[in-house]
Amino acid sequence: MAGKTKTMYICSQCGYESAKWFGCCPGCSEWNTMEEELRTPQQKTVKLATKSVFAQTINEISADDEIRMKTGMSELDRVLGGGIVKGSLVLLSGDPGIGKSTILLQICEHIGESARILYVSGEESARQIKLRANRLGVSTENLYIMCQTDVESIVEYIKSTKPDLVIVDSIQTMSVSEISSSAGSITQVRESTNLYLQCAKGLGIPIIIVGHVNKDGNIAGPKVLEHIVDCVLYFEGERHLSYRMLRAVKNRYGSTNEIGVFEMLDKGLAEVPNPSLMLISGKPKNTAGTCIACVMEGSRPILAEVQGLVAPSNYGNARRMSTGFDYNRMSMLLAVLEKRSGYFFSNCDAYINVVGGLRLDEPATDLSVALSLISSLKDTPIRDDTLAVGEIGLGGELRAVSCCEQRIREAERLGFKRCIIPKYNLKTMSDGFKGNIEIIGVRTVNEAFDAAV
Repeated sequence: MAGKTKTMYICSQCGYESAKWFGCCPGCSEWNTMEEELRTPQQKTVKLATKSVFAQTINEISADDEIRMKTGMSELDRVLGGGIVKGSLVLLSGDPGIGKSTILLQICEHIGESARILYVSGEESARQIKLRANRLGVSTENLYIMCQTDVESIVEYIKSTKPDLVIVDSIQTMSVSEISSSAGSITQVRESTNLYLQCAKGLGIPIIIVGHVNKDGNIAGPKVLEHIVDCVLYFEGERHLSYRMLRAVKNRYGSTNEIGVFEMLDKGLAEVPNPSLMLISGKPKNTAGTCIACVMEGSRPILAEVQGLVAPSNYGNARRMSTGFDYNRMSMLLAVLEKRSGYFFSNCDAYINVVGGLRLDEPATDLSVALSLISSLKDTPIRDDTLAVGEIGLGGELRAVSCCEQRIREAERLGFKRCIIPKYNLKTMSDGFKGNIEIIGVRTVNEAFDAAV
């Protein structure tokens, strides 16, 4: 006889379970994360394990068979660490309509030339997938479509057919029949992912699952979902812009600092092999308030245009606004420029914008942001062939930055003639470093602005 159904409250962030609702989760102290779930107790018999277990020394384990499957997109392979690892479980998430299903269907054309692919969809019908495949030019015969949401049936089919790659779109539509809660609940997402994990590791088949995001931009479902998988990829981009950025926030087989840049076109996502050229194209010439910055994304230097606008304030309190740059750091830079460098922004509105949707989180971009603000305040353009790199301290001094030579080489490759860097970086540069670019070392912001104009 089945037990009585009872209501449980589970935290969507940490998975804490309670018989009553809490406004603040006792487990992780997050607010409004307790979600209601109906649960029917099932009687289970405990059986002693009869299988023998064994352990191996690390030298007995061979890693020669680890083969990375190339996706046909160098930008995606870069983020994954060189390709899809055999037996890995990859989670791809992003906003609705950002291009998750599109990029997965596109890589099927290249992988399908030498491998069999199973595409499991719980959101679209087979006809809808076929129409999208025709639009993207995907016509490989090794792509098999399954429209199913029962995880146990899907896993049994994978065990019987043993495809080379499995794509699940999406994990929020999957369900386990033994669990009474609805699809997309915390328990269903967690248990479904666990079944796919066991299947991937047991058979050595890589599985890519698509995950939705909530209104806060986090992956929908329990936080433990990100701990289960081997790799977590985020698709980022503005809705009104055609460019998309793929970023790894967790990767057991590669770096988490790499990014891939794509452009959404009529026929799907196209790779952008040179994002620096894309981000600085269209820069106005001889215009006050613009400066070129260089940020390191993993091993890749990327140049971006920083725009600053300073205008007299019409109200008592000056307004501050930043897009693509940390607001608090912008306020700190304004205070340093006023206190240490003698540029007064108290009665002026100040705005910062990073062109192209890129976000500058590295302190090395401080100097370019400061120069764009000073240029707009004094209405003096910065030379178009100049790149500025440096971290600004609270005393108005310029601090050394990492990977300085790589940034200079990228600027030289794109045709820049002058590069302003902190004075200390001149001492740490290699002796054999030579180029056709003028390198200027400065100690303060005032020296940097004098050298930039």
